[in-house]
Amino acid sequence: MKVLRIVRNVVLLVLAVCFCAVMALCVLGWQMYTQALEAMPLDQKVRQVQSQESYTTFEELPDTYVEAVIAAEDHRFYQHPGVDVIAIGRALVNDIKAMSYVEGGSTITQQLAKNLYFTQEKELVRKVAEVFMAFHMEANYSKEEIFELYVNSIYFGSGCYDVASASQSYFGVEPAQMTPDQCTLLAGIPNAPSVYDPTVNPDLASQRQRQVLQLMVKYEYLTATEAVDILAA
Repeated sequence: MKVLRIVRNVVLLVLAVCFCAVMALCVLGWQMYTQALEAMPLDQKVRQVQSQESYTTFEELPDTYVEAVIAAEDHRFYQHPGVDVIAIGRALVNDIKAMSYVEGGSTITQQLAKNLYFTQEKELVRKVAEVFMAFHMEANYSKEEIFELYVNSIYFGSGCYDVASASQSYFGVEPAQMTPDQCTLLAGIPNAPSVYDPTVNPDLASQRQRQVLQLMVKYEYLTATEAVDILAA
């Protein structure tokens, strides 16, 4: 009985420490989030992005590109409130298996929050602040507006920081003019811009494109035959 009591007390102590650590992270994350908004409110940050000369609206994006990005980056984009608990759980399991931070589980909204307000470093406090900011964004903007802001503020490699610059640089066309082949190739680049830059590593870019197409088939945006046709174009 004494041993069981000791084990129980140790477990309770560990749980208490974990609870305190989580609460501390939440407090620090909330502070980082509020400080970021105090430095520049969200509506002002959004206007800053929208004022870019190369800004592309959601309506100007091909459906294939939108679907490719969602399939590759956040397939539950239209279902979650800014944070995907399922994706976070899966990422946590994979990180524990690898004993390293190999997967983040960030949604498109969280990535947008990070791009607009926070650093790219993998810090727990920043991740918590990113979650608060994602909820704030979802409460104030539609999914289409969030997606639009996202593709106008991510890095595509070769000095391109928005979808228009990338489509013009890589294909010589405006986003609205991209073919399905170009759409699916471009959708895969932001995952690792320096690795999948088609002007630097065309073979790796093609491999990533095939991964994007496989995901589009998996999430029923394309049939297997349509995916093969896109690659053959």
